Amino acid sequence: MKDSMSDVAAQTVAGSTLPLVGMPREDEEAGSYNPFEHRKLTHPTSDVDTLVHLLKGSLGSGILAMPLAFLHAGLWFGLGATLAIGAICTYCIHILVKCSHILCRRAQIPSLGFADVAETAFLAGPDGLKKYSRLARFIINLFLVLDLMGCCCIYIVFVATNVKQVVDYYTHSHYDVRYYILLSLIPLILINLIRKLKYLTPFSMIANILIGAGVGITLYYIMTDLPEFSERKGIADVHHMPMFFGTVIFALEGIGVVMSLENNMKTPQNFIGCPGVLNIGMSVVVVLYALVGFLGYLKYGEDTKGSVTLNLPVEDILAQLVKIMIAVAIFLTYSLQFYVPMEIIWKNVQHNFNEHKNAAEYGIRIGLVAITVFIAAALPNIGPFVTLIGAVCLSTLGMMFPAVIELVTFYEKPGYGRFNWILWKNIFLILFGVVGFITGTYVSIEEFSQHLEEV
Repeated sequence: MKDSMSDVAAQTVAGSTLPLVGMPREDEEAGSYNPFEHRKLTHPTSDVDTLVHLLKGSLGSGILAMPLAFLHAGLWFGLGATLAIGAICTYCIHILVKCSHILCRRAQIPSLGFADVAETAFLAGPDGLKKYSRLARFIINLFLVLDLMGCCCIYIVFVATNVKQVVDYYTHSHYDVRYYILLSLIPLILINLIRKLKYLTPFSMIANILIGAGVGITLYYIMTDLPEFSERKGIADVHHMPMFFGTVIFALEGIGVVMSLENNMKTPQNFIGCPGVLNIGMSVVVVLYALVGFLGYLKYGEDTKGSVTLNLPVEDILAQLVKIMIAVAIFLTYSLQFYVPMEIIWKNVQHNFNEHKNAAEYGIRIGLVAITVFIAAALPNIGPFVTLIGAVCLSTLGMMFPAVIELVTFYEKPGYGRFNWILWKNIFLILFGVVGFITGTYVSIEEFSQHLEEV
C-alpha cells in the first residue's frame, strides 16, 4: 500500500528518468527491458492472493450505502447505471496499469506507484509538460490523502450511528450522534498510535470476518418478504442522480490500492489479462454491489437509510448483533485506512524534524485522528458525506487522472489511433468525471445545508 517502487526512492527514479526520455521507442516495443524480470520481491503474491486482496480492498463499508444510491436512481436505472459505472471504473484501472507497464519499459524502472506513474508520464511526455511532473505527483498524492481521510470520517459516522441505534433501544436515551462520534476519539487515537503495518494485520483479519458475516446476515433480512417491483420507482428524479453517482463511485472505486497489488504480484502480466485478476475481481465486486443495492432499495424503498444496517429491526437480537459487528469491523478498518495518508504526509514532512522525530510523528497522528473526528461530528449526515467524497476525490482519481495519464503517455507513440479515437475516448472520460465532480459536489453541499437548517 505504500507509494514505493521496489526499494527505489521515487525522487531518485524520477530524476534518473530525464536522460531516458529520448530513448528510442523501438527499444521499448522490442521488449529489450522487461520490468517484471527486475522486480525484487521477497514474498510475491500469487494470482489468487492478489484477487483476495483486491476483493478486500474494494468490498468495504460502501456496500452498505448501495441501497441509498438506488433510492436516488430508481430500481432499474440504478441497476443498469451501477453495471455501467463499474465497467468504466474497471476500464480506467486497465488504462492506469497499461500505462504503468509502458512507462516502466520506457524509463527502465521495475515498478511504479500511482503517483509515480503520473510523474514519470509527464517526465517522458511532451517537452512542455516535463516541468509539471512534480506537480502531477503532488496532486495525486493530495487527492489520495483527501480521499482516504474522508473515508476515515465516513467510517466514524458509520460506527457512531450503528452503536447509537443499539444503545438508544436498551437505554431509552436519545443523545445526538455527535456525542458518540466524540466518544470515539480516545479509542481511535490509541489504536492509531500503532505505526507498523504488520501489527495491524490481525485487526484486518478480524474486520474481514465481521464484515463478511454482517453483510451475509443483512442480506438474509433484506431478502425476507420482498415487495413487488411495481412498488418502487424504476427511475428516480433527475435532481437526485448526482447523489447516486457519487455514492456508487465511492463504493466501487479501489484504484488507490491497485498499483500496490500489481507491483507485488508474482505474475503481474496476469493482472490485466483475459480474463485476468482485475476483470474477475471487479466483476464480483460490481455484481455484489448491484445486488445489495437493488434488493436493499426493493426491500425498504423510501425508508432506506445511509447504511442499510440502520434499516434492520432494532428489536431483533440478531439485527443488533449485526450492527455491533459492522461497527467493530469498521472501527478496526479505520487504522488501515489511516495508514496510507499518514505515510504520504509523514514522508513529506519528516525532514522538518531533525530531533524528536518519534514525538513529532505521534503528534501528527493524534492531530490527524482528531481532525477526522471533529469533521465527522460537524457533518454527521452520512448520505451527502459519501457522495461528496465520491464526487470530489474518486471521480478525479478513478476517471480523470487515468485518462490524462494515457493521453500524455500515448501522445507520440503508439499515438491516439485511427481517427484519434483514444483522444476522444479520454476526453469523454474526463468530461464524465468533471460532470460527476461538479454535480455531486453541488448536490452534496445542498444536502448538507438543508440538514443544518433542520438542526
